[in-house]
Amino acid sequence: MFSFFKKKDNKFVLGAPAKGRAVPLSEVSDPTFAEEMLGKGVAVIPAEGKLYAPADGEIGMVFDTLHAVSMTAADSGAEILIHVGIDTVKMNGEGFTGHVKAGDHVKKGQLILEVDLDKVKAAGYDTVTPMIVCNTPDYTSVEGISGSDVNPGDDAVVIEK
Repeated sequence: MFSFFKKKDNKFVLGAPAKGRAVPLSEVSDPTFAEEMLGKGVAVIPAEGKLYAPADGEIGMVFDTLHAVSMTAADSGAEILIHVGIDTVKMNGEGFTGHVKAGDHVKKGQLILEVDLDKVKAAGYDTVTPMIVCNTPDYTSVEGISGSDVNPGDDAVVIEK
């Protein structure tokens, strides 16, 4: 009868991993992301080369080439992949600086990675940065918020259990 007074703990929000323009995954040139093969989320066209943790959680993996980081969000259990650019794995870490390692506990908004965007562009790669919830099927809904400029930590993905 008074269910509307109960706190709704089934929604979680991931923050934007970078300053830039939030775009739907469908606009990413790589079909792996555009067709949501790895999961749902959002992409950011970064305006600067600093990437931040989208939630409190634990770093699962930092790729040797530093172009991608995975983490698990503490509050929702969301398995998050942040992938900097398209085909940037071919840069072999050149232009990338990691600030975390596997097993590190991070807070939302903590700097996790830096990238020289000019170097990425000069190498001929797209800088668009998808943020994917890899365990999307574990949730009722995973919705990216796109179509606007974002700052790190701004609401970017809403997850509903």
